[in-house]
Amino acid sequence: MTLAASAAVATAADSPGFLSPSGVEIAFVLVGLVTFAAAIVTVTTKQLVHAALWLVVALGGLAVEYLLLTAEFIAWVQVLIYVGSVVVLLLFGLMLTRAPIGRSPDADSPNRWAALTVAIASAAALIWVVVDAFRTTWIDLGGPVQGSTDVTGSILFKHWVLPFEALSVLLLAALVGAIVLSRKKNADTAPAAEGEGTR
Repeated sequence: MTLAASAAVATAADSPGFLSPSGVEIAFVLVGLVTFAAAIVTVTTKQLVHAALWLVVALGGLAVEYLLLTAEFIAWVQVLIYVGSVVVLLLFGLMLTRAPIGRSPDADSPNRWAALTVAIASAAALIWVVVDAFRTTWIDLGGPVQGSTDVTGSILFKHWVLPFEALSVLLLAALVGAIVLSRKKNADTAPAAEGEGTR
């Protein structure tokens, strides 16, 4: 009985706890709060350009979170693809479509409370799934990098090959659909332009 009790005490002493956070864990929480605030401002502001810039802050905060979790490869992918490509594409779309730069009343929606309800329900479901799946999993932040290119590639192409290929097919279908819709729109506007020219 004494040996079992001493073993349990030793196990509890070796396992990390929430009441003694390290500096990395404190930084993780602070960056998470900043990222959450930036995401809230992104979806609540009525200025489209400000929303895009706050989206940069939110996505950059996620990249910092990945770095703190020793997932360096995922962090740089986040920066290069989302911050460096998606947000720039969004800003170019705003400029090319001559979207209003200032406050836009069209950016508000009467379905705000329904969207808030769905967002809270989705967040609660995701948190419950993640906590239930990784309840006893701890990341050794002082150990070797667990999110390097070697480790990520090995896990991706050993255990997640089928979802990876399914995602590539989905993106290809979305690209083909966008091309078809743009060609159809151009074909519909061409006869109208010719009719105005003959008048």
